Amino acid sequence: MTEESAVVLVVDDEPDVADSYAAFIRDRYAVRTAYSGESAIAQLDEDVDIVLLDRRMPDMFGDEVLEKIREGGFDCRVAMVTAVDPDVDIIDMEFDDYVVKPVTREEVLDTVDRLLRVSEYEQTLREYYRVTRKHVALSNASGGVDLEDNPEFAALTARRDRLREELEATAERFVDGDFETLFSDFSE
Repeated sequence: MTEESAVVLVVDDEPDVADSYAAFIRDRYAVRTAYSGESAIAQLDEDVDIVLLDRRMPDMFGDEVLEKIREGGFDCRVAMVTAVDPDVDIIDMEFDDYVVKPVTREEVLDTVDRLLRVSEYEQTLREYYRVTRKHVALSNASGGVDLEDNPEFAALTARRDRLREELEATAERFVDGDFETLFSDFSE
């Protein structure tokens, strides 16, 4: 997924707020806007990569929308963007980020960018694991398979190496602030 192809669903029952968030990110991402939980569920499909979700909406709480997203098996990242301060009720909620309003343009962009990096890393890590397990299985095979001159094995090895480089490059982008943000409370 590239930045240009990422789809962000902005969900807030206050149209001015939802439209503001959409305007913040529209120049980088494809944006869908929903002004209710029901509308969010109706617009959700496999193309949605990120959901910016308000918690308190009159028709359906964001918590319920989040449950439906996870129950539906949608492979998207969800950031709760809400005026509700976090409490222990969030412990069992399966969101990826929690941002307390009011938020700036920069905070919205940073949140979406960070969640896309996490998603990219996870997808690459899954593929790297699959490729590496194939590589290991073939390398350990005792069936007398000659891998030294095998072009398919050479391609698999090259793919594994490329994926490792992609993981390292993505991890380096995390170092610029994501890990600091994630682990900041450990240093206090």
